[in-house]
Amino acid sequence: MNKKIIGRIDKANFPDFGLENIPVKIDTGAYTSSIHCTNIKEENGKLTCIFTAEKEENFNKKITFAAYKNVIVKSSNGIAQKRYVINSSIELFGKTYKIDLSLNDRSNMKFPVLIGRKFLNGKFIVDPALENISAKKQNTSS
Repeated sequence: MNKKIIGRIDKANFPDFGLENIPVKIDTGAYTSSIHCTNIKEENGKLTCIFTAEKEENFNKKITFAAYKNVIVKSSNGIAQKRYVINSSIELFGKTYKIDLSLNDRSNMKFPVLIGRKFLNGKFIVDPALENISAKKQNTSS
């Protein structure tokens, strides 16, 4: 498989949620990928949450999931916590990929989405000196 070079940050689309141009941080130190959401509630076999970010006007949607799972994730501070994980899709470099995203309150983080090595492995090579490679390619091909 031909791996694409991606920088340390970029912008991605999440077509399943109707979210476009969302800032993402590429983090090879993180195993899983995570997306910011609040008001996570599990009721009657369904999971609802609100994707929101103060700085991102197009990042404000209530979403309901019928399919999800519980996992234990160890955060960067070493504390293990239970999180919900959903399977979704992400668009980078004009291509749509499947991705597992843990739902987490990332309001204290600079980026609403963190992309971990489980997703990156086999698809991308990370060059930390670069930024917004996918976003720039999208803008020049439009």
